[in-house]
Amino acid sequence: MDLVPLHPDFGAEVRGLDIIDVATSDKAYQTVRSAFEQHSLLLFRDQEIGDDVQVAFSRAFGPLERVKVGSEGFGTFYSRLNNLASDGSLVPETHRQALTARANQLWHTDSSFKQIPALASVLSARVVPQRGGETEFASTRHAWARLSTSLQARLRDAVVTHSYAHSRDQIDPTLMTDPERTALPPARWRMTWGNPVNGRLALYIASHACAIVGLADTEARALLDELIANATRPQFTYLHHWRLGDVLMWDNRATMHRGRPWPHDQPRSVVRTTVSAVDADGLAEVRPPNGTL
Repeated sequence: MDLVPLHPDFGAEVRGLDIIDVATSDKAYQTVRSAFEQHSLLLFRDQEIGDDVQVAFSRAFGPLERVKVGSEGFGTFYSRLNNLASDGSLVPETHRQALTARANQLWHTDSSFKQIPALASVLSARVVPQRGGETEFASTRHAWARLSTSLQARLRDAVVTHSYAHSRDQIDPTLMTDPERTALPPARWRMTWGNPVNGRLALYIASHACAIVGLADTEARALLDELIANATRPQFTYLHHWRLGDVLMWDNRATMHRGRPWPHDQPRSVVRTTVSAVDADGLAEVRPPNGTL
């Protein structure tokens, strides 16, 4: 396996191994897992990708989040993120799918608002627009390292509230239904997440982060906005231009990401699987025992 850097700070393209190798070989898995812990973002090109293959690859890294289908039950281990109706036509700009895509264009880290956060996400391209629709990444590990020693001391054990409603309300207050708000109450996590393999700390923030315990709302929002802005300066980000057969895997403990806009008259479809951090994997949980705030 060869690793080709994607950015001076983080990210690498994996060459010489396919994702199916990782799903079927413990040696391949251990090699890729080591690269994942070090580089936080991995790219696999020219993959023969399908839902089953992506699920098998993702499951090698841990249990997967289930995705609700319809009004009852949990149906799949993958999410289809696109602007396509069931008949293949394009949805209007006011459709829930289009609004969700806009919300995903905010800097975020997957599932920080859940009672069990995410270790990793895997995203594959199924339909690529002619232009736009890229995915952009920033390393919150390097963002933490760039902070002053005094600010690190102040923030290391700070407690942040993450709310799915907070990020969705920025796009449209009606994007979440009342039952969804009830089913997804806010969660509290420390602002830093230490990697259990190499010990490096990373900021754990982004668009779902809405408050900091002990700070007034205005002060907390200003601080969070400043930290996100500093972490995502153009020189610190990697912009991925999708092509068919691409598979990206990233560490939600140590990165933020966002989708980029694309023309509304062009289809785009990606599939995401999410690996749960079942034991919080190094993240010190501070949510009260009853799960409420």
